[in-house]
Amino acid sequence: MRTSSSFRPVFLLLTLVAVFVAATACWAGIRSGLVIEPGKQFVLGGGQPGSFKVEAHNVGKVSVEIKERPRDGGIFGKTTLAPGARGTLRFMAGSTAVLLNPSTQQVKVDLKISGDTRLSMGYEPNGQL
Repeated sequence: MRTSSSFRPVFLLLTLVAVFVAATACWAGIRSGLVIEPGKQFVLGGGQPGSFKVEAHNVGKVSVEIKERPRDGGIFGKTTLAPGARGTLRFMAGSTAVLLNPSTQQVKVDLKISGDTRLSMGYEPNGQL
């Protein structure tokens, strides 16, 4: 069955729109308002094939510690964000971002995540490696 040549421009336009929407979704990344209870840590990533970037803004009243847990083990500090502070952190392929709340109050952080966003997410008690 042959398609009419009048459908070709419509098909081309729909294809371009679909590609634009997919590309925009990839560039936009993930935005999240995160709350971490006292004595907990939030883990982001681990095992993903690509690297990712986290832009963090501490919107709470207490500091938050951010560390990196590499794929091959261990853990190392990246930064501590004081209330009101912002930071941009890059994490290697396969690494986990660990955001710790060492205080007795809730931590509140706004995150923008880009790069490889096929990331697992969850909470753990503080101190897990």
